[in-house]
Amino acid sequence: MKQEKWDEIKGKIQDQFKMLEKKTEPIEIRVDVDEKIKTGSKEIIIFISPIGKIKLEYMVKPVVLDKKELYSKRMGTTARTEYTFSDTEFVRRMEAFKWNETDECWDIIDASSFA
Repeated sequence: MKQEKWDEIKGKIQDQFKMLEKKTEPIEIRVDVDEKIKTGSKEIIIFISPIGKIKLEYMVKPVVLDKKELYSKRMGTTARTEYTFSDTEFVRRMEAFKWNETDECWDIIDASSFA
């Protein structure tokens, strides 16, 4: 999904529904036991719709060009993953979730249910 389409969707939601929350979070990949790398960002909006509370997440992160597993055969050492990211190409994705009142968690909305 392109950024322009995401901005259009956000505008329509803000005009038609009651917004509960709007925030941006970093996307992190665990490289080592103690180390994480920030690779992208996730924009989250939560709003009330006729079917209940909905959460939309729009993620933008660079394309992974290479992934290497670094490890040692010695006991007690940990494995490390080394990533190479593209500077020019990005993956953009939107996911939709509906709040489940009984389980008190977010359930993913399957895209095939819209067809």
